[in-house]
Amino acid sequence: MSDSLYVMQDPRDQYPGPPKKSEIQSAPATQQKMSEKPDCGETSYKGSGRLAGRKALLTGADSGIGRAAAIAFAREGADVAIGYLPNEQEDAEEVAKLVRAAGRNAVLLPGDISQENVCLKLVKDAVAELGSLDILVNNAGRMGKTEGLLDTTTERFDSLMKTNIYSFFWITKAAVPHMKPGSSIINTTSVQGYDPTPTIFDYAMTKAAIANFTKGLSQPLMEEYGIRINAVAPGPIWTPLQEANGDKKKLETLGGKTPFKRPGQPVELAPVYVLLASQEGSYITGEIYGVTGGMGSVA
Repeated sequence: MSDSLYVMQDPRDQYPGPPKKSEIQSAPATQQKMSEKPDCGETSYKGSGRLAGRKALLTGADSGIGRAAAIAFAREGADVAIGYLPNEQEDAEEVAKLVRAAGRNAVLLPGDISQENVCLKLVKDAVAELGSLDILVNNAGRMGKTEGLLDTTTERFDSLMKTNIYSFFWITKAAVPHMKPGSSIINTTSVQGYDPTPTIFDYAMTKAAIANFTKGLSQPLMEEYGIRINAVAPGPIWTPLQEANGDKKKLETLGGKTPFKRPGQPVELAPVYVLLASQEGSYITGEIYGVTGGMGSVA
C-alpha cells in the first residue's frame, strides 16, 4: 500500500469499500476511536519539495481531510500549525509527530473556533510560532444529522453556522494582513453545497455559503493583495465526521452511489490541496475543485 498513490491500478479497488465496522461517536468524533481508520497518507504520501519553506495554518487538521493535507504539506516542505478542538488532542499529537518526522516544524493550537476570540488568537499564535503565514486552510466543520426543519434546534443551527461559516470569516479576515503576494487560501466546502441531503440540510447550507464566500473574495483578494483563494468540494469521504452523531445504516453504504462503489479516502484529496497551495496553481483562483467520486460536476 505504500505505493498506492503512484502505481497505476484500478481506482475502484484501490481503497476499501463502505466500512464494515463503524461506531457512531458523540461529536466531535476522533480518528483514534474509529474501528476502520481512514488513510490520510501516513505511509503513502511522498513529497517532492513543492511547498519548501512555506508556513501553513490548517483548521481541523487532527483527522480526516485536514490531517491528510497537513501530512502532505509537511512532506512537501512546509511548517504546519494544526488547529483542533481540545478533546481531539491525541489525534492532533499524532499529526504533529508525522509533521516533525518529515523534518518540519509542527505547532499545536487547540481551541473552539465557533468563538471569535479563539479564531483571532489562532491566527496570532500561528504567525508568532511559524514566523509568517503563506497558506491558510479553513477545513474544520461540524455535521451530524437532523430529523428535518421542525426538529432542528436553534442551538444546533447556531453552532453549525458559527463553526462552519463564521470561523471562515473570522480566521480569513485575521490572516490576510499577514499573508504576502503569492499566498494561498483553501476552503473545504462539499458536494452537499449543491446537492444537499435532507437530513443534513443545515450543514449543506453552510457548505453552499463557503463556496460563495470563496468566489466572492477571489477578485478583491487577488487585486488588492495578490492572494489566491479556492475551495475543495469533497464527496463521500471516510473521516471521523461521518461517525460524529451519524447514521450507522447509511455508513454501511457510504460511497455506494458513486461509480467507484466506495467512499474516498482523505489521502485522495491531499494532492488537490497541495496543487492549490503551491506556485503550480499560480493562475487558479475563485475555483471550486470537486473530488466527489463522480457524483456530479460542481455548479
